[in-house]
Amino acid sequence: MVATRTHVKALLLPSLVLIVIAAVAGFLTSLPSGTPRVFLTWVIWLVALAAIAWFVGRPFLRWLTTTYVVTNRRLMTQSGVLAKRGHNIVLSRINDVTYEYGLMDRILGCGTLVFSVASEGTVELRDIPNVAQVQLTVNDLLHESSLMPPRTDDGT
Repeated sequence: MVATRTHVKALLLPSLVLIVIAAVAGFLTSLPSGTPRVFLTWVIWLVALAAIAWFVGRPFLRWLTTTYVVTNRRLMTQSGVLAKRGHNIVLSRINDVTYEYGLMDRILGCGTLVFSVASEGTVELRDIPNVAQVQLTVNDLLHESSLMPPRTDDGT
């Protein structure tokens, strides 16, 4: 069985955005001005907090709530905070599993897992940690499931 979420690299850009927003807000509050300082400081930091919630909080929650699970029977994906979205694919419908990664993915140790699924085309799981090892494990699970006798129930 494989259970994982997307690689932590999904949080690199939001982390940089957090640093930039905090630096800009800090710089703006330190500028001398003739307006009432307390009011201006509150406005700057409220705008900064709203930007942090949108550009940092949302991606973090998306990363935190996205999970991928491959068992000896099925591939399951789930994501979403308030509105959940999921995908369930029986292993016997998966024809092939491959992985792809570029230079940055190789450096960070992640990649995209691509499933060729009967009647659905391809399903891509992006930013999977240790993608080559996960692909080997999934191939082993696929091989084991192909050797098992067919089930009469729906596999749940």
